[in-house]
Order: sequence, then structure tokens, then C-alpha cells
Amino acid sequence: MTLTTPLPRAWAHLPNAVHIDRVLASLDEHSDQWTAVQTAAETVVQTAAEAAAQTASRGVAETAAQTAAQTASRGAAWSSAWSTAWSTAWSASRGAAWPALWSSISALVAWDDCAYMLDLPDDKLKELREAGNHPAMLLSAAASVLRETK
Repeated sequence: MTLTTPLPRAWAHLPNAVHIDRVLASLDEHSDQWTAVQTAAETVVQTAAEAAAQTASRGVAETAAQTAAQTASRGAAWSSAWSTAWSTAWSASRGAAWPALWSSISALVAWDDCAYMLDLPDDKLKELREAGNHPAMLLSAAASVLRETK
């Protein structure tokens, strides 16, 4: 039997590469939880202030990631992560989990020091969200799914 190693991801050199892979693997294994988290977010958490904060957070993350992506290596990583995430989310659950997944990956690409939030309890994440912490807002769905599926 010959063992093969997977092809390296274009984002393998990024500080949060292992966490990006962890989030993508979670979607593959638990697409129903991702869809449920996204549905809950759409139906329960859609106050005007939170919707505006989430939009602002995505904008901050995408701007930071796009600025970082101006270098060739980050550009390739961004493109590859986006492509992989999109095809995985779309095929796994017809795109229902896409916003939650993309928010998480955007945060992990944009902020090198935010991965610890994936393992925080919800009350700590809530405090960070209420304080206006953009990565906490974007990583909350992923943290919820990862907690539920341990």
C-alpha cells in the first residue's frame, strides 16, 4: 500500500492554515450543523444593529485580506481558499452554510491572531462581539459548530 500525501493548499503558509482546514473539514463532516447555525443566525440574530455590525465586520475582514492578498502568495491563498470553500459549501448544503463559512474563513485569513476564538466558550465570544470585536463576530458560527461536534 502506498501512502499519498494530499496536495498542499495554497494557503498552507498562512499562520491560520490549520484552522482554515479545520473549518473546511467541519463543513464536510457536519454540513447540517453549519446550515442550522446559518439558519439560526438569519432568523434569530437579525437585528438591524447586528446585521450592520456583521456587514462592517465582513468589510473589514475582506479589506484586510484583500490588502494582504496584494502579495502573490496571499493572493493565491485567498483565491484558492475562496474556490475551495465555495465549492464545498455549495455542494454540501446547496449554499445555505455559505455566509457562516465564508465569514469564518475571511476572519482567519485577515487576522493572524484570531484562531484562539474558535475554542472560546459562547459567553466569552458574546462579550467580544458586544465589544465590537470583528473576528469574534465572524468566527462565532464556526466556534459554535466546532463546539457541538467535538
